[in-house]
Amino acid sequence: MTKAKRHTTPFARMKADELQAATAEFEREMVSEEFGHLSPLARSRWQKARRRPGRPRQGQGAKVISVTVEKSLLARSDALAKNMGVTRAGMIARGLKAVLAAEGKL
Repeated sequence: MTKAKRHTTPFARMKADELQAATAEFEREMVSEEFGHLSPLARSRWQKARRRPGRPRQGQGAKVISVTVEKSLLARSDALAKNMGVTRAGMIARGLKAVLAAEGKL
């Protein structure tokens, strides 16, 4: 596969024959034999791109739960979490760890 010549003129300003020459490579069928094996760098980039997005795994991972909390308690804890610069989930995790430590179960 040959590299196409780079055009500096924007496509919108090209004449019809210039545009046809600039886009001729896209008229061909994609032939898989033209592509070789991925280099180690390209393979790692491909694997990183294919990875599912999400939170980084901490410990054994996370579990989504539903918890009922009295509204004023939730509002006060959200305000404190915001002042401390942590998330609501982080605040709850800290509280659970503190209770477990106080009970000697941590």
